Parts: sequence; C-alpha cells; structure tokens
Amino acid sequence: MPFVVRLIFFVFVLGIASACGTKVTQPPPPPPCEEECKDKAMMRALRETMKLGFNLTLQGKPVGTHDVSGPCPLGGKARIFGTATSNAIQGATEVDLTYVLEGCEYLAEDEDADENYRMKFTGTITQKGTLAVQPTATTALVMASESMAMVGTVHLPEVPVDQTCPLRLGQDGNHLSGTLCDRTFGVDL
Repeated sequence: MPFVVRLIFFVFVLGIASACGTKVTQPPPPPPCEEECKDKAMMRALRETMKLGFNLTLQGKPVGTHDVSGPCPLGGKARIFGTATSNAIQGATEVDLTYVLEGCEYLAEDEDADENYRMKFTGTITQKGTLAVQPTATTALVMASESMAMVGTVHLPEVPVDQTCPLRLGQDGNHLSGTLCDRTFGVDL
C-alpha cells in the first residue's frame, strides 16, 4: 500500500476514533450562595463550634457547675460556664450554659458546597436544654445571643461574610432554626 494511501487511511481512522470517543464534561458548578445559603452555613458553623467547645472542655467531666476555658482550633478562645447534669437512664445531658467566644475560629471542609466554612465568632451565647448522648434521647436546645460577630467565609466557592447581630436559635434533633439578624432560617445538621 503506497505511503499516501496509508496516511489517508490513518487520518480517516483517527478521525473516526476521536469522533466516537466520549466527551469529558465537568459537573455543573454549585448554585451561587445568596443570603439564605450564607445564613444556614453561618449557623451550622456556630452550632458546630459550640459543640466542639463543649466536647473539648466539658465532655466527660462530673456533673455540676463548671467554668472552663480553652483554645479554639484555629485561634481565639472559648469560655464555657454554667451547669450540666446527666440522666444516664435517658442518655442525655441537661445544660444551662453560657459560651463566651473570643475570636474563636473553626473550619469545616465537605464535598457538599453548602457545608464548607471557615468562621470566627466573637460574642456571648446562652444554651439551655437537652443534649442527646444516646439514641434514646433527642437533642432539644434553645440558644440566644444579644450580639454575635461572625466573620469568615462559607460555601465553595468561598463567599465572604461579616455580620454582627442578635441570634435566637432552637435545635430539635438534628434540625436547627431560628432568627439571625431578624431573618429566619432552618438547616439540618
């Protein structure tokens, strides 16, 4: 077979092979993170920061009145004081606590764009109710702050946030809802 015929044949086969190949497509980008998205992510971040603070300082301590302080994972500090009692039969801890956060910074990375954040909190927030320790109990909490400063980023791609305002939160099981800067929100944890 002459060289020119082989070259034409090769180009023809290569063209067919590339036309039949599968196209590599990128997944669509996540939707933009508007105000509701930012509110949910900030409140998830605050609740998870509080939970981590409790676990690092009070978890496993005897029941009663406490006043403990500790560093936050990425800087700042948290002071937690008040009472925590245990109900071993129900597998629950009853709390009446106050968290004083001073530049307390925490980070979460997740495949879900809405569950990513790097947030720093400064302010005081109270927490009253039941923390579930066993499946036989349900977490039921009321939390409030007269003024919480929230600075950082949420979502992927990152969206900057910088707000200071009052909060009123309620947690029932894994659902957190309430008001943030007089806006309502609800998010599953």
